[in-house]
Amino acid sequence: MDLVWAFLSGALIANTVPHFVHGISGKRFFTPWSRRSSDGLSSATENVLWAAVNLVLGVWLFRIGQVGIVGARTNKILFMVGGLVLSLLLSWSFTKRREAVKSGKKK
Repeated sequence: MDLVWAFLSGALIANTVPHFVHGISGKRFFTPWSRRSSDGLSSATENVLWAAVNLVLGVWLFRIGQVGIVGARTNKILFMVGGLVLSLLLSWSFTKRREAVKSGKKK
């Protein structure tokens, strides 16, 4: 299970970045619950809070997954793969959602 936790840790920590950056910049951005708003975006405050949740869970899973343990090479690799995989999936998803919002079709 350590390997699963390492992968998920990387994914959650990677997901922290866009939400935190948009939030502290005062910009609205997509979150899992943003579809309820008229433009499909959540407030800056919601994004900072969502980033904090991702960071806390990601760091917790980082510890559970023993990513920081010396010699845990596979765990470290899966941590990085988790971050990369989620980053790619989110970039594709956010691009589609942004295009849908611009064209007036909410997805």
